[in-house]
Amino acid sequence: MKIRMTSTEIIAWLHARANAANVAGLARYGIRSKHMLGVNMPALRQMVRRIGRDHALAQELWASGILEARILAGLIDEPARVTARQMERWARAFDSWAVCDQVCSNLFDKTPMAWTKAVAWAGRREEFVKRAGFVLMAALAVHDKQAADAAFRPFFRLMHREATDERNFVKKAVNWALRQVGKRNPALCRAAMQTARRMQRLDSRAARWIAADALRELSRRGGSGEQHAGGLS
Repeated sequence: MKIRMTSTEIIAWLHARANAANVAGLARYGIRSKHMLGVNMPALRQMVRRIGRDHALAQELWASGILEARILAGLIDEPARVTARQMERWARAFDSWAVCDQVCSNLFDKTPMAWTKAVAWAGRREEFVKRAGFVLMAALAVHDKQAADAAFRPFFRLMHREATDERNFVKKAVNWALRQVGKRNPALCRAAMQTARRMQRLDSRAARWIAADALRELSRRGGSGEQHAGGLS
């Protein structure tokens, strides 16, 4: 049975579970934010089961600025009610890969604008907005079971174009997207490996790292197209 809670009550619940040791531990994985409490994902998912989907509540939680409240907002918001304006507003506020990845793979990839935003954000300058574009590609590859191969093929050009971005959170997202699209099926696996080989010829350490890591994984699969969710939840 779902229960009705206000954003004030939920934020108090989060503060009651604050854990400074978790905050320090998360920082070692590059998860940093001005406002984070160290509440773990199992606890957040427990709260989701209690309150269910609620678009208005998600907006209030997002407005708090607390990292865990923003992850929770992405888990409870209603994809059909998310607007392009909201997606832009939230993406511009991403300040950690944790919030970026959770919101993109739990909410944004289920909206009608997901494909358009993936393409648009891949060309943006802001680090976490650009990351969001490639995380969306990875999430769509895992979650959109009905999408045709043709929908994914334009992503390869964008991956190649942005592979020279040396920023850690960008290059890892490009790599993630390349691997996940390649794991959908043998045809896309071959296309992903071709893209990776083109990246190897670029004068860029980031591009060479992306390519080598992707080829290592995709070649092990032998073009089988076996898919798994990777870091998506």
